[in-house]
Amino acid sequence: MIRFTPVFFALVTSTAMAASDDMQGMDHSQMDHGQMQGMDHSQMQSMDEGQMQSMDEGQMQPAAPSESRTPIPVLTDADRAAVYADPAGHHVHDSTLNSFFLADKLEWQDADDGSTLAWDLSGWIGGDIDRLWLRSEGERTNGVTEDAEIQALWGHAISPWWDVVSGVRQDFKPGAPQTWAALGVQGMALYNFEAEATAFIGEGGQSAVRLEGDYDILLTNRLILQPTVELNAYGKNDPQRGIGAGLSNTEAGLRLRYEIRREFAPYVGVTWNRTYGNTTDFASDEGEDRSETRLVLGVRLWF
Repeated sequence: MIRFTPVFFALVTSTAMAASDDMQGMDHSQMDHGQMQGMDHSQMQSMDEGQMQSMDEGQMQPAAPSESRTPIPVLTDADRAAVYADPAGHHVHDSTLNSFFLADKLEWQDADDGSTLAWDLSGWIGGDIDRLWLRSEGERTNGVTEDAEIQALWGHAISPWWDVVSGVRQDFKPGAPQTWAALGVQGMALYNFEAEATAFIGEGGQSAVRLEGDYDILLTNRLILQPTVELNAYGKNDPQRGIGAGLSNTEAGLRLRYEIRREFAPYVGVTWNRTYGNTTDFASDEGEDRSETRLVLGVRLWF
């Protein structure tokens, strides 16, 4: 009977560990495929299944969670109710007064009757919802004011992009001064199209509608092409002021400006004016043409 001493077992164990390290460090690409095929699979199957079953089942079970780990609390009715709570929300608007002024058109025009100075100004003062709007537009030809008006309107925001406005309009020229009541909307339509639509009720039962729009086309960050359009229609004839019933006149413009600063931009452009219906007849009586094209030079500024 052969006896195995502890020294023998130690020698066998160290030899097996060294062989395992050699296998792990071996480049698998260097293994001969024939050697793998030459392995006797019967030797692997001859492994005593009893030895596999004799493994301690406790070693294969997951370790128990640490006692220091905090357990997940149970969901309560109060937690469910907090999800559907209706908070007061953020207060976006405040009572601070702000103001804005825009000289959209301040320009010299080469008219048929001579040099013309034209303006289109607007501004407001107020908060985020309610504001006082001021508008003014007109023109002077050869030092004589031919058309001038001013509007004072109260604006109320009905959406982030649209306001309802109401107030008064005062005409100084042409003809005798005239006062109108005004009601309309203004704001930004699709694709940043600025629009205004205002209806007026004047003295003597006169009525009018004005539609205005403009759009900025950015050729570069500072070079901007701005097409504009304005349309005026009246409810009845007013020979004193040269106004005919129905569609009275339109004006289309195209201005190219360069923003030296965002607040200051000189521009050059062209406008085309035309009268219609009875307004054309009144203009002909004054020796004016039905349509006119003008070269314009001006500056746009705001603060």
